[in-house]
Amino acid sequence: MAVALRHGIKVWHRRERGAELAVWAGWLAGAAVLVYCWQLISDKTIWAFVTDAPAQAADLGARMVPPDWGFMRELWLPMWDTINIATLGTALGVMLALPVAWCAARNTTPSAALVRPMALLVIVSSRSINSLIWALMLVTIIGPGVLAGILAIGLRSVGFCAKLIYEAIEEIDERQVEAVRATGATGSQVATYAIAPQVLPAFAGISVFRWDINIRESTVLGLVGAGGIGLPLNAAITMLAWTRVSLILLIIIATVIVSEWVSAKVRHAII
Repeated sequence: MAVALRHGIKVWHRRERGAELAVWAGWLAGAAVLVYCWQLISDKTIWAFVTDAPAQAADLGARMVPPDWGFMRELWLPMWDTINIATLGTALGVMLALPVAWCAARNTTPSAALVRPMALLVIVSSRSINSLIWALMLVTIIGPGVLAGILAIGLRSVGFCAKLIYEAIEEIDERQVEAVRATGATGSQVATYAIAPQVLPAFAGISVFRWDINIRESTVLGLVGAGGIGLPLNAAITMLAWTRVSLILLIIIATVIVSEWVSAKVRHAII
């Protein structure tokens, strides 16, 4: 905030002149970068395809109606595999996330100089790699199938769960920890009776929330051979069987809606 005199009258300004010029220079630089990026995108875009997109979308939508309801019996097992991938992958990710979160939290890490940076590196690495990339690598290593999907979901979930859990650990009431420690409790007893009860509601909510996310992520892992409903979806797209594609998409949407409802109910009951 600045006040200047104009004809002997105080005039209020939001910023000093130098700060105002810096703000305008920043906006100008941002606009220049935006124009440059748009030019790069435009040069690599075939605008004839873009203008024809509404007609193509309408034609594809017409080919997808009505869904091939007779194909439903072929999808129960792949959908069950998808739910298992999400559930077991979430369980694996949560189990791996617990020790990582314990080592990453400032108030529980064994070594702030060595162990904590390593735990944070694990968290960042897990969160940086998408589940599809994990699935691609694991399908190459252990072959296609549900196991690759479970491991991909688990490795992707470690970073997400560990980050939220270690933040919850850092926010606990240290007075309760000191009270339990003052009784002569061991380290494991302090963790069991002072830290775990405070973190447990957050841990349960994080686990359920991640399971809800993994239901959606596991539906596409089959596109790279990691099992689940993505396998018949990829086959239907390859064969241009659009009525089957629409049926699979409807099943995926229904499954996600049910998982959202279950997740919301469980989180409400816990919290």
